[in-house]
Amino acid sequence: MSDDLGDFFAPPPFKPDEALVQLRRQLKDLKLQEQPGGTPHRFALPGQRGVVVAELQVASSTADGAKPAIAAAVVKRPLQRPEWVRQQLDSRDAVRKWLDNLKRQLAIWTDED
Repeated sequence: MSDDLGDFFAPPPFKPDEALVQLRRQLKDLKLQEQPGGTPHRFALPGQRGVVVAELQVASSTADGAKPAIAAAVVKRPLQRPEWVRQQLDSRDAVRKWLDNLKRQLAIWTDED
């Protein structure tokens, strides 16, 4: 009986393709401009042509049995040659935390201007 309840409370499996679509929509809602091109999906601050601040793509699956994930990167500061902070987002919580951190960074960057 207890084994049945363990599966009941397990979160649904993480689907990186669906999460990527939602993240792209949320970044556009934050007024970031998606740059033309393929993968990775790159997003720039509005009005600052060519200054990319975020990148997203579904991480390529490897044979070592790694969980499906999104490879996400955000810059430390919006510059022409930025330093990137890279993460693997492999759960809904990780996606939510990454997006919250990006929102805080955007608020800081817009306050500096």
